[in-house]
Amino acid sequence: MATTTFGTGTAPDLTAQEPILPAPRPGLYLVPRLGGITAHLTADQDTVQTLRALALTVLVAHGVDLETAESAQLVLSELIGNAVRACGPHAPLVVEVHRAEHAAVVTVHDPLFGAGPRRTDTAPDSDEAESGRGLVLLDILAPGWTVKPSPIGKRIRARIPAAG
Repeated sequence: MATTTFGTGTAPDLTAQEPILPAPRPGLYLVPRLGGITAHLTADQDTVQTLRALALTVLVAHGVDLETAESAQLVLSELIGNAVRACGPHAPLVVEVHRAEHAAVVTVHDPLFGAGPRRTDTAPDSDEAESGRGLVLLDILAPGWTVKPSPIGKRIRARIPAAG
């Protein structure tokens, strides 16, 4: 079934059964959105773990295949990790995770305007490196990911194409 979106045509039906979202708590406020969720959070270990698990559940509930949803979960972890490294612990973030046509989309808004992710000289296959592979993973899993200014600071959006 197709639905009209803002009178501009049709889009695939994204009205799958909504998973039950956890109640708001300090540091995490979740809002359902078409095909996914939006999370307002302060980045700490507990909220990030909750959001990672919920992202997988929500994407699969909205028809994203498990392999793509797991890739989106990994991208989410990398983007939030980069935001925390740039902004510091307990950074206020807005994270959007949703299904799009033939893809999953992960967007992370952080308060650092203009400070994009920085690449390192770490070889992706280095056995000794403890970090520095995140942007390589983004390039592989979400080719064409973007960084743009947002009302909050900056927005990093990654579109993970459906597997297969």
